[in-house]
Amino acid sequence: MAYDFYLGKCLLPIAPAKLQIKINNNNKTLTLINEGQINLLKTAKLTDIEFECEIPQMKYPFAVYKEGFKDAKYFLDHFEKLKSEKEPFQFIVCRTTPSGKPLFSTNIKVSLEDYSVSESAENGFDLTVKLKLKQYRDYGTKTVTITAVNTVPKAQTTAQRAPSTTQESKPIGIGSEVIVNGRLHGSSYGDAPGQTKTNYRGKVNFINLKGSCPYHVTTPEGGWLGWVAKDSVKGV
Repeated sequence: MAYDFYLGKCLLPIAPAKLQIKINNNNKTLTLINEGQINLLKTAKLTDIEFECEIPQMKYPFAVYKEGFKDAKYFLDHFEKLKSEKEPFQFIVCRTTPSGKPLFSTNIKVSLEDYSVSESAENGFDLTVKLKLKQYRDYGTKTVTITAVNTVPKAQTTAQRAPSTTQESKPIGIGSEVIVNGRLHGSSYGDAPGQTKTNYRGKVNFINLKGSCPYHVTTPEGGWLGWVAKDSVKGV
């Protein structure tokens, strides 16, 4: 089975031999008066991801580079940028069979918690980097205006809506702004269905017209979201 590991838009040249994804529990067990126990089910804690990867200093026939050979400094600079910029990014693992058939994918927005770089005489000039990632969940605040009428408070919440998708769609290419109404997937072939977006304004950064979900969309800032079907996007 073949693996492609992406940290943001950076493809690791050698897929790690082992990947650990830990979904952390947040449930709470209580003991009642009659000494019986109940389990309060809550939303899971943030997921932890750990793996080690080999970063070669020279080009090997089994290493993969999208845009030609990159030395170890290129990848170390990328790891440091992910840490120092304090911005979340997409962690993506694409799995395929030896024949090229796509399997399920992993696509999680994460932050780089910490990483360590090791050198060993057994590895020659190559480096071993251990990374720890943590799931990132988007959050925000709402502005609420309180109006008092006859001493009875009334809350009014003003929300912004995305532009209507009833307008005629413009041609879609890489870099196009689109309105998304549909489910996101982990690959362009419809694997790993994820969250559903409604009237979401994003951008297209990859196109694979051979897949059932040919358009890969991002946030307006470029954060990866997932692949969507053709009828789920309209160009704006």
